[in-house]
Amino acid sequence: MASLGTIFPRDARTQAQMDALLRAEGIRRDKNLDYSCGVFDEDGALIAAGSSFKNTLRCLAVSSEHRGEGLMNQVVSHLLERQTEQGNSHVFLYTKAKNDRIFRDLGFYEIARVEGELVFMENRRDGFARYLKGLAATRREGKCAAIVMNANPFTRGHRHLVERAAAENDALHLFLLSEEAGPIPFAVRKRLVREGVADLPNVILHDSGPYIISSATFPSYFLRDEDAAILAHAKLDLCVFGKIAAAIGVTARYAGEEKSSHVTALYNETMAAELPRQGLEFRQIPRLALDGETVSASAVRQAIHDGELEKAAFMLPESSLRYFTSAEASGVIAAIRAMDEAKHY
Repeated sequence: MASLGTIFPRDARTQAQMDALLRAEGIRRDKNLDYSCGVFDEDGALIAAGSSFKNTLRCLAVSSEHRGEGLMNQVVSHLLERQTEQGNSHVFLYTKAKNDRIFRDLGFYEIARVEGELVFMENRRDGFARYLKGLAATRREGKCAAIVMNANPFTRGHRHLVERAAAENDALHLFLLSEEAGPIPFAVRKRLVREGVADLPNVILHDSGPYIISSATFPSYFLRDEDAAILAHAKLDLCVFGKIAAAIGVTARYAGEEKSSHVTALYNETMAAELPRQGLEFRQIPRLALDGETVSASAVRQAIHDGELEKAAFMLPESSLRYFTSAEASGVIAAIRAMDEAKHY
């Protein structure tokens, strides 16, 4: 009798079985996992497995010798029950393109696909459509561009990029990463961005939500991973972005030149290759340099980490500097100082 159970991180035997099963089914083991489960036959052999990271299911596989036995249904049902227990009602998954029909039958709906590689799905029939409909209400006439930024924190470099894009377009859609993945809370980052661009009337500020550079579309942005995974996730994220751009009439995406963050540099390279294929222009703007020093959020965080904010104060617009020199910022400053690594890899 087959049984379903948890695959624990320290259980070397079942971890090895899961790796072997995934390899046999042509699936790359994702490094970004926080839970795994499997179905074992009466001899203890792993015949089906699945994992999750936050609210995304991944690494889903059934042994070729046991297909048609409803094992994937068992695995996905178990993972969804666990998501419900954690308070996640909106769940995403990745699957190989050839397996999408299996998950349609299990109540998932396609958002986007990287042909021949990945299909990205969610468990809400109209989840992405509703997101696009909300964005479409902000559509503007004329030439429109977009920027996606973390602004961790908002610097004069970010301001330089926004100013350039806003000046070259009739409207600029500015998407701010809303995922909580660093020492500066989203609410603070959003406030500093809003204050920092308040004088630019053609900038429309959006929360990125779960569809743009999130743990669902681009986990490699937040956690260290192999280059192959970063590139695959970047392609997926850009497939989703292409649909967002179409909904709001965006024809160009701007990004700052990147030399210090490996993952962001790879993402920029992928944008340069992929966006033109979607009919979108990619504009990479040189980083702002002041007094011979390149402005970057990483440098600001490092200065705060080292207790030397004054050395990077010139990199911050007045509104951001005012926040970080106020008593209100004490908790955020303490969180940055407690970090082992203040820079984005």
